Amino acid sequence: MTFQKACSEDDLWEGEMVEVDVGDHHLLLMRIEGGELRAYQGMCPHQDIPLCEGRFDGRVLMCRAHQWTFDARSGDGINPGDCRLARYPIQLHNGDVLVEVDGVAPLFAHS
Repeated sequence: MTFQKACSEDDLWEGEMVEVDVGDHHLLLMRIEGGELRAYQGMCPHQDIPLCEGRFDGRVLMCRAHQWTFDARSGDGINPGDCRLARYPIQLHNGDVLVEVDGVAPLFAHS
């Protein structure tokens, strides 16, 4: 695995999200309720809308376009429930957030 720097830990506080590019991957980094970090595909699997333009309350991420919602802990779809976000492995090192993008591809929904 080759982890690459996505941002500094200080760039992301609990309940916040930030959009980053790592290699050719457009990602959304989130610090969920409780302080854990998550990295997901940056585009909604429905119609390729940037998820950073949506709303995030620390638990649920909502796309701005059609209000598709996702569980920020797992990336699983809430509405609709039959979709999910691709999740990228994260490591913390010397205050940096590192993400592994090899072998992970964005997911797309049925509709």
